Amino acid sequence: MAAAFGSAVFVACSQQNEMDIQKKVDEYAVVEVKSPLMEGLSDKDKQVLNLFREAGKIADGIFWKQTFGDKSLMTSLSDPAARDYAMINYGPWDRLDDNSAFVKGFGEKPLGANYYPADITKEEWEAFEDPDKNSPYTVIRRNEDGSLKCVWYRDEYKDEIGQICRYLEEAAAITENPGLKNYLLKRVEAFRTDDYYESDLAWMDMKDSKIDIVIGPVENYDDKLNELKTSYECFILLKDEKRSEELAKFVSMLPDLQKMLPCDPQYKTFVPGTSSDLNVYDAIYYAGDCNCGSKTIAINLPNDDRVQAVKGARRLQLHNSMTAKFGKILLPIGRLLIEPEQQKHLRSEAFFWNVTFHEVAHGLGVKETINGKGSVDNAMGTEKTTWEEAKADILGLFMVCKLIEMNEIPLISKEDAITTYIAGLVRSVRFGSASSHGKANMMCYNFLKENGAFVRNKDGQYHIDYEQALKAIEGWAALILKTQATGDFEFAKAYSAKNAYVPEALSADIANVNAHNIPRDIRFDFVW
Repeated sequence: MAAAFGSAVFVACSQQNEMDIQKKVDEYAVVEVKSPLMEGLSDKDKQVLNLFREAGKIADGIFWKQTFGDKSLMTSLSDPAARDYAMINYGPWDRLDDNSAFVKGFGEKPLGANYYPADITKEEWEAFEDPDKNSPYTVIRRNEDGSLKCVWYRDEYKDEIGQICRYLEEAAAITENPGLKNYLLKRVEAFRTDDYYESDLAWMDMKDSKIDIVIGPVENYDDKLNELKTSYECFILLKDEKRSEELAKFVSMLPDLQKMLPCDPQYKTFVPGTSSDLNVYDAIYYAGDCNCGSKTIAINLPNDDRVQAVKGARRLQLHNSMTAKFGKILLPIGRLLIEPEQQKHLRSEAFFWNVTFHEVAHGLGVKETINGKGSVDNAMGTEKTTWEEAKADILGLFMVCKLIEMNEIPLISKEDAITTYIAGLVRSVRFGSASSHGKANMMCYNFLKENGAFVRNKDGQYHIDYEQALKAIEGWAALILKTQATGDFEFAKAYSAKNAYVPEALSADIANVNAHNIPRDIRFDFVW
């Protein structure tokens, strides 16, 4: 895909407006990634972390191949600003501007990125009869006669996977933590077979390791064609044991939280597992999918419903990244857009709890449709990710407010949670419609506004009606849960087409935020 544009890129780069591109680069605030938790690690743990980082670099290279192609084309750009921006976006398309091309010579980003032939058609895909085509771990390529074929990741990225496995095997030989050792060896086997079930179970059982790594093909956000193919990424994490202890009680509450959901009882029959983890970490390294464009601040894995049914899920809050986004982005947005009398409710603690229960909410609701359409994921098709993110967002806020009422969450009020959440919607909407999170937040913003949760006053600032906001939160949650439970793809598609947009007033607010040079997101300087 990329090679066909090679000559155009180098001609075009000198014609770019360097000032405009540099402005885009500057919209990502630089954050030094470090953690005081490093100080308590043994020498062997630090050796393991260094091996993890080397494995992460390889995973990063695989993601370049998946999302774009030949990374050298981007690293060779003559304009330093364009090169920096290409590194942030992993290619020539702006992920926070609906994947518009910022390097001349490139057209629209293929919906299937590099997971499929760039010229594949919907009809060709539907006519392609191969049971492996729907696997998250195959790419689609062409035979010499032009017909389609499936290639397993283990074959497509054979050399790189071999290198990752060697680093992980060496780390397994060094670590003194039995759970981590078992997980690493199971993960190596998974890389070599494209069967991740046993390694996901091993990761779920790894309860007491101070260091952690999430590595491999995980999320499918980059596949806009079918939302099937998973992208390589790597997080390296350090466990904050003190903060994690404070969250432990909520795991046992998951079945009761499920029963509290504001919807018809038939939409909440799923019983979440209570072996789930809810912990706090500092992230000290990102690579691949999680490092492109907007940066992840929380993790909810594994995605495999089979694992979730047996073991639940692990929900990892990335405290240092979360704190950086609140201070550099959300708080300045809130001070600009929320009316002065309500700005006292902008709280970093509220942001932490909202994000935490966003991840909890992914494990609640319904997993199988109630009307025989199969799993929610299959029934929702290309709408599944947008609606799942919308569900997690609004149910997270709903649960935080309920738990505050129950005196289970201290130090913040419902007003804090709601105010911080609404300011956060503007932050997330700036991710654009190319992001499932951005589309989800556009729908949420419009629903809350239309249902009286907030109004813009004469000065263009938001006044929040907290009582009406609570009603709107319940109404939006109920609509999402019903849509998922009934697998109503046609409604979901029509609703998002109509409501996942930026209204004129919000567009003006975003322009105001941009004019005040408030960053869109962060990028990392890894200092360890």
